[in-house]
Amino acid sequence: MNIHDPVTGYVYPEEWVRACTDKHALEQVAQGLAVLTSGGTILRRGFTTGTTAAAACRAAVLSLGEPVSSVFITLPCSLRCEVKAKGRDGVGSARKYSGDYTNDITANLLFCAEARETASGITVHAGEGIGRFERETPRYNIGDAAISPPSMTTIRGAIEEAACVLNLKGVTVELTIPDGAEIGKQTLNPKVGVIGGISVLGSTGLVEPWDDHLSEDVFERISRTEKPVLTTGRVGLRYARMLFPDSDVVLVGKFMGKGIEAAGGEAVLCGLPALILKFINPDILDGTGYGTVEELTMSDQWTGILETNLADYKRSMPGVRVVIIDREGRIGGDSG
Repeated sequence: MNIHDPVTGYVYPEEWVRACTDKHALEQVAQGLAVLTSGGTILRRGFTTGTTAAAACRAAVLSLGEPVSSVFITLPCSLRCEVKAKGRDGVGSARKYSGDYTNDITANLLFCAEARETASGITVHAGEGIGRFERETPRYNIGDAAISPPSMTTIRGAIEEAACVLNLKGVTVELTIPDGAEIGKQTLNPKVGVIGGISVLGSTGLVEPWDDHLSEDVFERISRTEKPVLTTGRVGLRYARMLFPDSDVVLVGKFMGKGIEAAGGEAVLCGLPALILKFINPDILDGTGYGTVEELTMSDQWTGILETNLADYKRSMPGVRVVIIDREGRIGGDSG
């Protein structure tokens, strides 16, 4: 029996599937809601802040018609999932479900939304607890709400669907995260120039149970693969599959070192610049005057710094090819 992961496309080994005797668990794996391990157990995926925000907003709009206790959300990865959310009289709420990702600082965080009917159009206001950028970045202006494009698309889609169900010509929704400002201080947001709250993110809409899962099965998979392509996130996963169609592309997140070790020092490292460049040179920002790699990519120094770091890493790790891409999949650097 073959089961593939609809989120990553990975086909689980048959022996892993046979080791799982829980039919319900296998159904969750087939639906993309859980990850199967080699021992036959599963690790549940959670929902991102973007998915949770969309659920609260949809519940708020639907409750203009009648109370709701859960909603269906179409995720950025195209899966459609039921998410627990409450809504009554135009006020919605949802708490972030983190699955088996034990170190999620936003676990159970409350998201709130208030909706009101308008004459036309869909308007989303980012309110209390949502961080805002205090400096320019390649994707955001000063003062912009820290809501990623995939998350905003998911939120607006959820609102539009709900408005259509109720035959509303227009609706305005204000999204707030009551404890967001306090939680935001405990994240990396202040270091990357986001203040006043958390970021609303999620390129797939799902949270991976990385902390436990990557310690065994993913690295076992890498060790069985000749010259695997390792990538750090969903954008990298998508484009790495396009760039290397004949290779096994494996999502390793921040565990690049373990992935390269499992590959015996022979691998391709492909993805967005931030995590990869900080991995190959932890001091890359020293003396540049920039707080993040993303900001560095906007500077005149970028091309020279990128080329130097790729060349240096090639000398120290000749078996690892590093390919840096942007969010549109364009190659910005290749160590060859």
